[in-house]
Amino acid sequence: MSNYQGSCFCGEVKYQVSGSPEAMGYCHCDSCRRWSAGPVNAFSLWPSDTLEILSGNDQIGEFHLTEQSYRKWCKKCGGHVFTDHPTWGLVDVYVANLPDLKFEPALHVHYQETELPIRDGLPKMKDVPAEMGGSGETLPE
Repeated sequence: MSNYQGSCFCGEVKYQVSGSPEAMGYCHCDSCRRWSAGPVNAFSLWPSDTLEILSGNDQIGEFHLTEQSYRKWCKKCGGHVFTDHPTWGLVDVYVANLPDLKFEPALHVHYQETELPIRDGLPKMKDVPAEMGGSGETLPE
């Protein structure tokens, strides 16, 4: 089984995920864009029970605007580390924080909100796949 270690910006919070992600892709929603301070957010979704905090658990802050996403960051440096999605049983570990993970995106989600159109041939979901409670509708590039 593969293990991938990551940390916050200063290294105070260290964690690892094991196995393989359930999905990888890009999120274009306003919430992710504002949280990441970027035009798009690269995600890797893992079963929640595969995430292990190795150090700095007491330095993890949390904010949730909705019950869908519990965003976590380091209280020391402010670096974003992951987002729990309890209703899905998944955790989004930001790809930028997993340097050894080979990022293989499969889709774009919330593409109806994009500020940065990307022409890469991947499916562009209007919101999220139907199995995750979305419409399952795709949009043209």
